[in-house]
Amino acid sequence: MRVRPTLRWTPTDDLPPATTDLAPVVDALRAGGVLVLSGAGISTESGIPDYRGEGGSLSRHTPMTFQEFVGGAAARRRYWARSHLGWRTFGRALPNAGHRAVAAFARHGLVSGVITQNVDGLHQAAGSEGVVELHGSLDRVVCLSCGRTSPRRDLAERLEAANPGFSPVAAGINPDGDADLTDEQVVGFRVVPCAVCGGVLKPDVVYFGETVPPQRVELCRRMVRESTSLLVLGSSLTVMSGLRFVRLAAESGKPVLIVNRDATRGDRHALTRVGLPLGAALTTVAERLDVTVEDPAAA
Repeated sequence: MRVRPTLRWTPTDDLPPATTDLAPVVDALRAGGVLVLSGAGISTESGIPDYRGEGGSLSRHTPMTFQEFVGGAAARRRYWARSHLGWRTFGRALPNAGHRAVAAFARHGLVSGVITQNVDGLHQAAGSEGVVELHGSLDRVVCLSCGRTSPRRDLAERLEAANPGFSPVAAGINPDGDADLTDEQVVGFRVVPCAVCGGVLKPDVVYFGETVPPQRVELCRRMVRESTSLLVLGSSLTVMSGLRFVRLAAESGKPVLIVNRDATRGDRHALTRVGLPLGAALTTVAERLDVTVEDPAAA
């Protein structure tokens, strides 16, 4: 569920090496006005896999394109069967230390905003406000005919009723919320139409092959221009939908800082890339800033 001109980007030897020094991240946050751009890597500690890291889902799974989805009922049946099963797990995911740290930084006035490439809603669940969901959210569904949006939980209930006993064993869950199922496992799955007009329902996300709505892109550009620095968390920046904001920040003379275990397409534009696990790294940053990160499990 991304725009995909360059799915197979691989790092090259001329990228600057990663560091474990968190001081530049601490200094940037202490100065305030930091815009956060997050990717799938921030949600891996919540049990949601990423696309391109070690064991990433692209090694075994090709996300459905928009053209495939609208191209036929069989493709939509396959998508909704996989997505319906995956939602049972995906919808129960909880924010991790990384999400909670970002929310805590915002509460202390250190973060100016959050742009996420993720569709899981975990930043909001952790308490971040005004999050811009660059690629939409899986907790909403939109009708391609009448444009009506509705909660995903309502569709889940309708699909449960239409497919009693549907509980195949999946090979895994993907970052876009669908489960790995074979064609044989989805045979007979019943897709339900829009409850208002009978049209085709689609998750309110940006599929591969779609473009991010221009007004959303412009909002993000404005957020970059109004920030003092850009902090990238858990994104390989492989696709242009996120990389363009890194380039804009760098072109505007704003420091770009990246926390990501693997090399990213934006490393050459960054002041630093910290190659540490996000949860531990951001917890350490919070401690150095004397920012309390709330942990519901400890309450």
